[in-house]
Amino acid sequence: MVRIGQSFDIHKFKTGSGFKLGGVDISSDKAIIAHSDGDVLLHAIAESLLGALALGDLGQHYPDEHDTTENIDSAMILKEVYSTIKKEGYRLQNIDCMVYLEVPKLKPYMPLMQASIATILNVKKHQVSIKATTFEGLGEIGRNEAIAASCVALLEKSTLRKL
Repeated sequence: MVRIGQSFDIHKFKTGSGFKLGGVDISSDKAIIAHSDGDVLLHAIAESLLGALALGDLGQHYPDEHDTTENIDSAMILKEVYSTIKKEGYRLQNIDCMVYLEVPKLKPYMPLMQASIATILNVKKHQVSIKATTFEGLGEIGRNEAIAASCVALLEKSTLRKL
């Protein structure tokens, strides 16, 4: 049995000294406004995994009104979510992600993000697709006031063969 989940996450920027994306430090004069570390890409991945099994959204599992989630590492969130998915008997087949951002350009960071996410999920790099696009100057993202990410995840039920 296969299950598909989809998610979108967006956060505003503030003046700062960089941010995390896909578990990688991105050089920038911006920082992300968030209760957690604000890694929109890892958030979108985690929530797409939860959605595939109808397990709610990220806010239900990691509410931003709790002190225990303040500045929480999104890599830890993703590991915990994927552990839940595996306990339900599912494994990741692939994820396809899109990051929406004007600057900085992410091309130099893409292989690092792909490797980081593959490591967090303990999957092969070819199971992790990351793309990026701009908003062509339109809206909050286009004005470089925000960053967003979306993800589609395909899960497959693990089956043990009986001999």
